[in-house]
This record gives sequence, structure tokens and C-alpha cells, in this order.
Amino acid sequence: MGRRADESEFPISLRGAFFEDPHDRKSYDVLAAELQAALAREATCLEEKNELSRRQAMLAEEFEHRLVNGLQLIVSLLSLQSRTATTPEAAGQLTIAARRVSSIGRVHRRLHLLDHQDRVEFKDYLHHLCDDLSGLLFQDRSGYAIVVEGAKMEIATTLAIPLGFIVNELITNSAKYAEGHILVQINARSETDRSLSIVDDGPGLPAGFAPSDSKGLGMKIVQSLVRQIGGELRILPGDNGRGTRVTVKF
Repeated sequence: MGRRADESEFPISLRGAFFEDPHDRKSYDVLAAELQAALAREATCLEEKNELSRRQAMLAEEFEHRLVNGLQLIVSLLSLQSRTATTPEAAGQLTIAARRVSSIGRVHRRLHLLDHQDRVEFKDYLHHLCDDLSGLLFQDRSGYAIVVEGAKMEIATTLAIPLGFIVNELITNSAKYAEGHILVQINARSETDRSLSIVDDGPGLPAGFAPSDSKGLGMKIVQSLVRQIGGELRILPGDNGRGTRVTVKF
């Protein structure tokens, strides 16, 4: 408010006026300098983080390379040993071991392609995986195949990885006894009710067989992986009562 000579007051408009306090100007400069320093520190931290990520990626790639080479070396040693085994039984067991290690290597390479992916199209993934296994397990037998059936579906990669190892173990086991094709079926009734089945036409399992009764390493691996994903394992006779149907609900 302004004041006239007669001591009466009148309003004063300060629109557009700007008064700069030199002390305030100094505080602004200090804040700007602190902000600039903070941004520089943030940029340095970000660069260090990116460099650490690059180093971790290089180490992971080196580990992958060494692991694959190590598995190939083990397969070669087992194969050589099987040729010099003194009994057919020993030779057969060594050959089985070599094929198991080789299949693990193939599954590992296939799973490695899922790195940095949150989700995967499961049916396509199984097609590629089963093609790898078919070339390995049926290389001495013509006319055999692993057939994948079912609808396409996307699932989390964290779920696809253990399911991939489950499929590997079940197909490797079925290939020992199957007299024809091995069928891989995917069923999705809902987001929370999905299943994966491996069906073969082999001699089947004894009546009343329970997975917990099995002493084989493959079935123990399957049971452990099924527990890991919170799933359910069922073993039933195959189609028309022939062979075996192993189903994992997840």
C-alpha cells in the first residue's frame, strides 16, 4: 500500500517488477553447482554400472563356452571308453552315459538362447528342443520322430527352463523303449491349468507304479524339477492302454 500526503493509503501494483537479492543469487549458484556435481556423479555411476554389466556378460559367455567344451570332452571320453569296454553291458552303459551328457549339452545350448527373455512361445521352443533330441536319440534308427502337438502359448522363461529339462529326461527315457514315435502334447485349459505330456508306445510300467518307487536318476531329476515349479506329476497307461503317458501339470 502507498500513503498520500494526507496520510490516506492507496494500493500499489507490483506486476512485472522484479527485485533480485544478491544473497539469493549466490544461493542459486550454489544449488546449481551442487546439482551439476550430483548429475556428474550419477553419470559416473551409470557408466560404471554399464561397464560391470558388460564384464558380467563377457564372463557369462566365457563360462558358457567352457561348459559346452567340457561337456563335449566328457562325451568324447565316454564314447572312447565304450569302445574299449570289456563287456557289452559296460559298453552299453557308457554309451547311454555319453548320450545323456550330450543331450544335456544340447538342452543347455537351447536354453541359453532364452537369456534376457522374460517369456517364450512354448510350442516353438519345444519343437526346436525335440528336433535336437531326435537327431541325437534316433541317429541309429530311421522312421522315428518326436511329434509336438497342442496350441501355442507363451509362458515365463523361468518356467520354460525347468520344463525343458523335464522334457529332455522323459524323452530320453522313452527313447529306450519306444517302438514308434514319441508324442509331446501341450494342453492349456486356463492360465492356471496347463499340462505337458510325453506319450510313448513302449511296454509300459507295472500296475501301481509310483514315481517315488523309481531308483533311476532320470525320474529323480524329473521329480525334483516338478517340485521346483510347484507342479504335479502323473504316470498313466498310454493311448488304448499301450505304452506310458507321463503328465506334468503346471
